[in-house]
Amino acid sequence: MATSSLADSSVAYNSGDGVFGHWALHGGAKSGSCWVVGEALGLELGRNGKEAVVDILQSIVEIVSYGDKHDPSIFECFMELQVLAEFVRMLKVSRNPRIQAAVLQYLSIMIQNLQSEQAIYYCFSNGYVNSIITHEYEFHAGDLALYYVSFLRTVSGKLSRDTVCLLVKTQEDAVTSFPLYTEAIRFAHHGEKMIQTTIRSLTLSIYDVRDDMVYRFLMTPPASDYFSDLFLKLREDCIHLDTTICSLRDNYTNDKRKDLLSGIDKLLDDLYYIKDLLCVGRSYLSSFVTRKLLGLLVVPIVVPLMQLEKTAGVKMSAVTSLYLLSRLLQVVDNKEILDSVASLVLYPHMALSSVPVSEADFDSSQIKLSSKHVNNIEQALDSSLKSQEPSKGKSLGNLLGNKLSSHHVLSCQWNDAQER
Repeated sequence: MATSSLADSSVAYNSGDGVFGHWALHGGAKSGSCWVVGEALGLELGRNGKEAVVDILQSIVEIVSYGDKHDPSIFECFMELQVLAEFVRMLKVSRNPRIQAAVLQYLSIMIQNLQSEQAIYYCFSNGYVNSIITHEYEFHAGDLALYYVSFLRTVSGKLSRDTVCLLVKTQEDAVTSFPLYTEAIRFAHHGEKMIQTTIRSLTLSIYDVRDDMVYRFLMTPPASDYFSDLFLKLREDCIHLDTTICSLRDNYTNDKRKDLLSGIDKLLDDLYYIKDLLCVGRSYLSSFVTRKLLGLLVVPIVVPLMQLEKTAGVKMSAVTSLYLLSRLLQVVDNKEILDSVASLVLYPHMALSSVPVSEADFDSSQIKLSSKHVNNIEQALDSSLKSQEPSKGKSLGNLLGNKLSSHHVLSCQWNDAQER
């Protein structure tokens, strides 16, 4: 009999009824395990077997969640019977997407509701969670990908410096495998917006753990390719945005306007995520991300703005370049990026004299100015900030007003396109 509430579940457990009672009636843990898996395959209950297994999974989660909060002996039974191992086995023997989705869904609910450290340690130990993460799913079936990503996000929410070691493999004081992260970032550019958002939230949770060994793994290829792919994809989106803007000048349509507004919204989402990346974790992770950002996005955007001869790579109009920089500085409140952009814009030939525009791993230390020029920039910024209190992006815009006056007409065209 499958119970439907926490109170009923606890009574069923104590009276030998419910899920654990079923296991006892079928000869203990071993026979009960076979019975549960048999139901998952629909071998005992025929057409209704799949629905019954979903009810059983729900009851197990309710019982365990209740026991974690109110009765430790219930969770001890959960560990003794190795129920989590049966969840893993159920995934391996069942190819039914609905069963797999139910397993992921109710495991997410259970882990989310766990409060005791003992329960969290048990769930993360013995490789059970990693086995569930690395299982080969058929994500083209229904909403399975959404349940899978939600499960990953739930696990990441329980991570700490004490528990992260249970989900990584190490060799000689170095992390060699971190399935939670590597499997999650495969969905970083998924077509479903909700999945993208979930993955970004997951990555921020991992970066916030602040474990040095994990950081070294994240900053080493192939895991570090995630940051490169992020900025390269954003650069492609910027180029597409520029194409849309240019096409609006010749042929204005409502569809193109919607495409433009959609591109702007996506750009802002990406910039706010970059801001979060620079705020979480330790400073050297932030510096690593900053170097990637400058080399793969900022420098390619600045070059067409300044109309330099080094225009290899990105082709973009000055108005789009100026707009992207202003948005970047308004959203990403980072002194190193602000200083680098100011150096590039105010003194481009000096700042870029030794920097190949096409260089992938760009080092912000390569943007160099004399101390006199740095002082001039700082004094101008201080003066602008004292006279008024706008955002940093606007202050820099005022500072660059004279230098960028040649782009005024193009900026007006940009504003007209937005108003239309």
